[in-house]
Amino acid sequence: MISKNGPALGLYVVLSIALGGIVQSRFAMAGPQEASAKRSIWTGVYTDDQARRGEAQYARNCESCHGADLSGNPVQEVPSLVYDAFLTQWNNRAVKDLYETVRRSMPRDNPGGLNARAYIDVIAYILQANKIPSGTKELTLNAEQLAEIVIEREAATTTKDAK
Repeated sequence: MISKNGPALGLYVVLSIALGGIVQSRFAMAGPQEASAKRSIWTGVYTDDQARRGEAQYARNCESCHGADLSGNPVQEVPSLVYDAFLTQWNNRAVKDLYETVRRSMPRDNPGGLNARAYIDVIAYILQANKIPSGTKELTLNAEQLAEIVIEREAATTTKDAK
């Protein structure tokens, strides 16, 4: 049987066998994808500089509705972007989902009106405002990588952490 993925899938299978399964699933092209490694927001997925840029964008484009403290306005149905309300709503969802939602719908008076970098920087600022630790690499604009970063209410504790 010939796969609709043709030679690319065949190459993937051969290389996977030859290299003991080390080859990443991206060689499969349009074929079924293996589960990718998920990464928690608690592992440092943005930088402090990126969050600072995001804070400036937030002040210009978001603060008038969501407030200086990111707490939102329940009377006007403006959601909070911090702490329990935010982390409950976005728990176990990918940063890509948050990015796409914000990009499609914000600012309310000009949805999609910012450039991609401004949106991702605002996401970095929101993470910082939620006391999520920063890291050494900026939050990327790569959709596949954003899909692998999971928003979690709490940092996972390891046995080592619990001691």
